[in-house]
Formats: sequence, C-alpha cells, structure tokens
Amino acid sequence: MELKLDINKSYAIALEGGGAKGAYEVGVWKALDEAGIKYNAVAGTSVGALNGAMMAMRDLKGAIDAWWNIRLSDIVDVNEGKEDEMLRLFAGEADMADIQEILPHALDIIKNRGLDVSPLRRWVNRLADTAAIKNSDVELFVSTIALSDKKGVTVKVNELPEEEMCDMLLASAYHPSFRLERLGGKYYTDGGFFDSLPIFPLVERGYKDIIAVCLPGAGIHRLFIPPKDVNITYIDTEDDLGGVLSFDAANSRRNMEIGYMDAKRVLYGLAGKRYYIEKTMDERSSLNKLIDCFYKNGSDLRHLTEKELPRLADRLDVDKGSYHDILIAHLEKLAKSRGLERMRIYTDAELTELVTGDDLCE
Repeated sequence: MELKLDINKSYAIALEGGGAKGAYEVGVWKALDEAGIKYNAVAGTSVGALNGAMMAMRDLKGAIDAWWNIRLSDIVDVNEGKEDEMLRLFAGEADMADIQEILPHALDIIKNRGLDVSPLRRWVNRLADTAAIKNSDVELFVSTIALSDKKGVTVKVNELPEEEMCDMLLASAYHPSFRLERLGGKYYTDGGFFDSLPIFPLVERGYKDIIAVCLPGAGIHRLFIPPKDVNITYIDTEDDLGGVLSFDAANSRRNMEIGYMDAKRVLYGLAGKRYYIEKTMDERSSLNKLIDCFYKNGSDLRHLTEKELPRLADRLDVDKGSYHDILIAHLEKLAKSRGLERMRIYTDAELTELVTGDDLCE
C-alpha cells in the first residue's frame, strides 16, 4: 500500500472532545506512529486534551494501557457494585430495575450538585508527567471555557507552572455533569462548548499541515476559513462509538480498533465506508465485473450501462461515483450481509472472490 501523507513533514494534530469516545484517538495515534508520521504540536479539547498530554509526552504505550482497562470508576465516584447500572443509565439503556437500584446514588449526585470526579483527578495526576510535558518538543494547547471570565480560552500547557498543568487538563475536560469546583482558582467547563475540534489554535500559530481527529457528537466547532496554504487531513468515523460517559474497557478497546483502521483508511487511501479496501482494480475491470454480475443473456447492454447501473449507484448512494465506487459499495453491502470480518484490510479483488462464493449478483 502507498502512504498518502508525506513522512518528511511534521504535522500538528487536533484532537476533538468526546469523553469515553477518546479511545478512538489513541487508535488513530497508533496507526500514525506505525506509518512513521511525525508531529510537533497537539491541540486538544476535553478528552482530546488528556490524550494530547500523552502525545506531548510521546507515551503511546501509556495511552494504550490507560484506555485498555478503563472503567467508569476511574472517572467518577460510583457506589460499589453499581457501575454496570450507571453505565446502562448513561447509555440510555437502563430499565426500571436499574433505576431503582441506583436511585439513592442518583439522589446523592443531585444533592451534591454533580458527579464526584475525584477519581478523574487521580487518573490525570497518575498519567500526566508534567516534567515531560514541560520539556517536550511538542507544543500542547488545550481549549476550555473559563466560567469565571465568561469566555472560551486556549492555553499553551507547556508554558504553565507544572503544578497548574493537571488542573488545566481537567478544566478542558470538565463535563457539565461534574460537580463544580475551582481549578487553578477559577471555575471552568468543558471546552467542547467553545471549540470541540481545536484546529483554529494551530492555524493561528502558523501550522500548515494539520491532522484533525474527529469524534461524533454534539460539540461546537469554531467556524473559520483556513488560509489556502493550510492543508487539513481529517480522520473521522461513521461508527457509533458509544456515549460520552460510557467508560468501559470493552467499548474502549473496540473504539481503539476502529480508530486504528479509520486512520489506515486515510493514510493509505483505502476505499469503502464500512470495510477497509485496497484498490487494485481499474475502471475497466470494475465495469466488467459489474457487467458480469448484472448482465443477463438477451438483455440490452447499453440499457444496463446507461440505466440500470446508474439506478444501482443511486440506491447505493454513490450516484456521483466511478464504476469502481459502485462495485465497492455493492461488495460492502454483500460483505455486511455475509457477516464478513470488518477489522482487516481486503483488496477489492479479494473481497470480490469472498462474496462471489455465494452470489455476487444478489
């Protein structure tokens, strides 16, 4: 496979906020690292700020380890034995029995005006090597909202006194459901309400080549028009990564795997929306395969190419795509119906052979 990004450049990385979905960003980081992509700046919001700190420390292994076994109790204080019920509640899957079980804890949360995030503070203090961040060759920026000053702010963490760094990382990730407390003498809330995907701070500081890692959700993206000499590569997903507070090891491992594969899709120009497909067939080969699939003896070949295939493209939502795009969309539909493994790379020819064994022309 041919790498589409220039490994001779150093990139700036923008990491979006998204709570428990943040494991996705670590999967992306792993793929970038394996491809030899260099970076010299990171801007993060919310969980992106926490992951950004580990990127500034260049501690990929530590980041993977941190997310691999993460639990809700690492983030918020939950009553012993009630973690699964709380996870179902946050995911919107709680039934009446779950609600009755956690009602006393929920009443305590309301009484105390929010979730107790003492575990999150301990988690951040354990993971963040402030000396490594201070002396890093990677500039680290985090976005948050200073409630005390009623404005959004972006801070360069490397320039802070070490004793203030963890507070500022927490300030960026301070979800509105958390019990309000002073951080560095001020009140803050989640930076996702100001600049969920902090590309602007990187552009403002002169970075020209940016990789933006996007997380699905309801954060606010700061609107601006990048200069023409700024190149932004987006890595995002169409997968459901779970809820913002769905901190669960199994979900995190899955999201890391998705992030890893989605990054490979961008890095190597892989085709497909659900699957990851290396292109080896040209337009003529793709058209011939579609004709083989849908042409019936005695039918009008011109009608097939001018009418039937455009209708197929419309049904597959690739009406503006090439013949190869139509073939890939059709293969993905069949692969999904067959339950083919997703988290691997296929060639288009290989995937064709795998579904041909049943019936490519379904």
